[in-house]
Amino acid sequence: MRIHIGTDHAGLEFSRHINEHLTALGHEVVDHGPESYDPIDDYPSFCINAAHAVVEDQRAGVESLGVVFGGSGNGEQISANKVQGVRAALVWNESTAKLARQHNDANVISIGARQHTVEEATALIDFFVNEPFSLEERHVRRIAQIAEYETTGTITDRVVDA
Repeated sequence: MRIHIGTDHAGLEFSRHINEHLTALGHEVVDHGPESYDPIDDYPSFCINAAHAVVEDQRAGVESLGVVFGGSGNGEQISANKVQGVRAALVWNESTAKLARQHNDANVISIGARQHTVEEATALIDFFVNEPFSLEERHVRRIAQIAEYETTGTITDRVVDA
């Protein structure tokens, strides 16, 4: 599987460890930056680039997921979710990492590098990568509604006060 990662200065060391870990497991890792430590860098472009690459890969039939890091993971998740076709989930424990895949078919996760040890973050990524989407009808239906709203601003047969 191809895994795209993006971070800011707060997650730089995590990204290096994760890159090595995932590569050792046989995954192809694409690091969208940064390449060096800059305490005032801006995470949006790194995370958006990683998220965009996931969507492009998936549209091309390439099995792909993304992982973005930052101090809290919140801004990184928000940035990734601005990319059409991304379903990015903030994960903080085993359950949220697995449910992001099982129920939401998340294709990107966000982790707060200042909230977890590198070992905890590695475990969260492993849970996420190894968990399949359930394909349960209710989850498929809900994801389709989200995608419909994302592209049209409406959800068929539903009231959306937008």
